[in-house]
Amino acid sequence: MAVQSKELLEIAVTAADEKKAMNIVALDLQGISLIADYFVICHGNSDTQVNAIATEIRKRVHEKGGIVRGIEGMDSARWVLMDLGDVVVHIFHRDEREYYNIERLWSDAKVVNL
Repeated sequence: MAVQSKELLEIAVTAADEKKAMNIVALDLQGISLIADYFVICHGNSDTQVNAIATEIRKRVHEKGGIVRGIEGMDSARWVLMDLGDVVVHIFHRDEREYYNIERLWSDAKVVNL
C-alpha cells in the first residue's frame, strides 16, 4: 500500500524536527499546483545539519514503505531538494533560504498547521 501524501508530510516534518531543522513550514499546494500536494521548507545552520535532516527524512520514509523518487543537492548541502512524490521537501542552508524565499513564491498556498 502506498504512503498517502498527508502521512508523507507528517513523516518529513517529524524527521526534520528531530534533527533540529529551523523554521519548518508546510504549504498545501492542492488546487494550486500539479507539482505536489505539499511543500515542506526548512533550513539547517550548517552543511552537516542540512545533510543530517535529508538523511533522516529518507530513512523515515523508507521505514514506512514510502519511496524517495529523487534527491538533489546533497553534495553541496546548500539546497537539498527531495521528491517524495506528493510531497517535495526543500532543505536549505540558512543563507540560501533567505535568498530564495520559496514561501514568498508560493504565497497563494495555505500554511499547514503542524
